[in-house]
Amino acid sequence: MSEKEANKGEETFDEIKYLLGNMGIEILFAIDRGAKIIETIKLFSGIPIRCVKGRLPVLLELSLIKREKDEYFLTDKGNILKTMLKNANL
Repeated sequence: MSEKEANKGEETFDEIKYLLGNMGIEILFAIDRGAKIIETIKLFSGIPIRCVKGRLPVLLELSLIKREKDEYFLTDKGNILKTMLKNANL
């Protein structure tokens, strides 16, 4: 998510933060903490299930998470973003 990636058609860190919003970021962190199904993501994040269902397609489209059957997992790109978000909050 560097400037080089932006020039290749990749979104920048700030663009991804804007696209996800606070709810998308909370969902990303919930999946990182072990929430794999929609109901668990709701419980871990505290976000209403309708909002979780609305944000998951965005996370999938940005390749931050992947879906295997009914379970969600962070991708390498999702792990990089998670680390960047944690470092930005220090």
